[in-house]
Amino acid sequence: MEGPVAMTSSASPARPTVLVVEDEAALRRVLRAALDAHGYDVFDAGTARQGIDRAAQHRPDVVLLDLGLPDLGGMAVLRRLRAWSRAAIIVLSVRSGDDDKIAALDAGADDYLTKPFATGELLARMRAALRHVARLEGDAEPAIDVGDLRVDLARQQAFVRDRPIHLSPKEYALFATLMKHAGRVLTHGQLALAVWGPGHAQRVETLRVHMAGLRRKLEPDPARPRYLVAEPGVGYRLRVDG
Repeated sequence: MEGPVAMTSSASPARPTVLVVEDEAALRRVLRAALDAHGYDVFDAGTARQGIDRAAQHRPDVVLLDLGLPDLGGMAVLRRLRAWSRAAIIVLSVRSGDDDKIAALDAGADDYLTKPFATGELLARMRAALRHVARLEGDAEPAIDVGDLRVDLARQQAFVRDRPIHLSPKEYALFATLMKHAGRVLTHGQLALAVWGPGHAQRVETLRVHMAGLRRKLEPDPARPRYLVAEPGVGYRLRVDG
């Protein structure tokens, strides 16, 4: 399994730090053991206020945040953290409704997992979120590679297995946005804003048409997309694992 992405560089890279904010003690213990075994340093908190304090103290690379906290809503914690922290924030919740997912992602979460979830899925989402944060922290990249896909941001050109692919301007804007945020769920509204600008958040059907066009041009089997995957009712993700 691919190891975690460290946020610092040195002769001996530091283990990424994870803060688990979860009121269920049994789940905190399970997550601590699993994450420690996969190369992360783990801190935890059972309440929102503890989580905010420990985030300020430890400055984690990743925050795993439960929405159902006893003292303060998880969405309020998310907004407070996002006001100053660039950590990757992955929401963990029993709430599976699309509105909850969209609200969390629009508030600044990098990803959303519905309980119960597999440890392997969580680790994959964490790796993708860490890569995204590392890109934001580093210098702007002239090109981004994900599997067989490549986008050259300087030349505004898409490639599949080093073969240039012609995209319309809107298709390119959609593809470049997904590549810049590879591994992260982007809501329909976020994608519409990136492609069409303010005032076009309701262009869901138009977005689907452009996504279908991208799949035909970029995917080996458009009917079973490997990279350009839908998050039903929420948006799309450019998959980086699996």
